[in-house]
Amino acid sequence: MDTLLLKKYTNRRLYDTEKSAYVTLDDITQTVRDGRQIQVTDAKTGEDVTSAILTQIVLEEARKKKYLLPPPLLYLIIQYGENVLTDFFEKYLEQTIRNYLLFRNMADDQFKKWLEYGENYPKMNSLPLGGLSAFQSVFDVFNPEADDPKSQEGKKKK
Repeated sequence: MDTLLLKKYTNRRLYDTEKSAYVTLDDITQTVRDGRQIQVTDAKTGEDVTSAILTQIVLEEARKKKYLLPPPLLYLIIQYGENVLTDFFEKYLEQTIRNYLLFRNMADDQFKKWLEYGENYPKMNSLPLGGLSAFQSVFDVFNPEADDPKSQEGKKKK
């Protein structure tokens, strides 16, 4: 997907050069959520104002939800501003968030595999567990028959 080019006019209106129409911050927010990059330039000066627009979106989202960052962190951002936090934001925060999202996706995938295994376990229950017999109680969690006293009686009679 290519980058969506927008122009910001002095009246604070944003112009989508692809659709040849004015757009709102909500429209841009949805574009970014859809995974598309944007580039916003000031129509008069040509200056890149993408960061300012993205920051404005974050602040609007925070305003709607009443809270985005905890006050102590906001105090640090204001107090140290560009000196200390710029390096942190440029070098570490983005990578930390990317790593978190990667880990979250991996954990979700692993959980789905466990659920699939749990759904298939009753079919495999007849197979001998061999060296895994010490873990039988863990496997029984996935076996609905393990909690059923009638099915236990049937097994004892065999």
